[in-house]
Amino acid sequence: MISYSWEENGVREVEIEKTKVEIESCDITTEKVDVIVNAANSHLAHGGGVALAISKAAGSILNVESSEYVKKHGPVKTGYVALTSGGNLFAKHVIHAVGPVWGEKDEDLKLSMAFYNSLKKADEIGAKSISFPAISSGIYGFPKERCAKIFYETIKRYFSNENSRIVLVRICLYSKADLMIFEKVFDETNF
Repeated sequence: MISYSWEENGVREVEIEKTKVEIESCDITTEKVDVIVNAANSHLAHGGGVALAISKAAGSILNVESSEYVKKHGPVKTGYVALTSGGNLFAKHVIHAVGPVWGEKDEDLKLSMAFYNSLKKADEIGAKSISFPAISSGIYGFPKERCAKIFYETIKRYFSNENSRIVLVRICLYSKADLMIFEKVFDETNF
């Protein structure tokens, strides 16, 4: 079952099966969820954008665990994810999703994989709530409207086909302009 609504605080909301999906302009580093997703690069070097903000808020443990992950497993391939603790964040864990750079091959598929694999990893660790940024739509140059469409298609597919324990997915957008783009796509998307 899929239903749409506006909450009084301006949060856009959709329900897919038993999972509530919210879209809001917010700071992902202050999200009160089990897991936040970091828009990461393959080496988990958190030097700019969302990754830098998350790294600063989480504290040095995030960089230590990220370096250890890459030493043990190698660079994370585009579309795949790595897991660390949340350090000083409210979130217990950070899922580092490597999205595509606009202009490389198969960008749509790789972005969908990054979203899907993040949800799957959250389910694997028993998370009930997760917050995402608009992966790849910042310094990686992925068109924001296209990113929003892929995100919605991916969550619809995931929650229609997976037996998930996740009850809340939040799309945490940094700017009001991004929020407006996602809301437009949200309104036009026919799940």
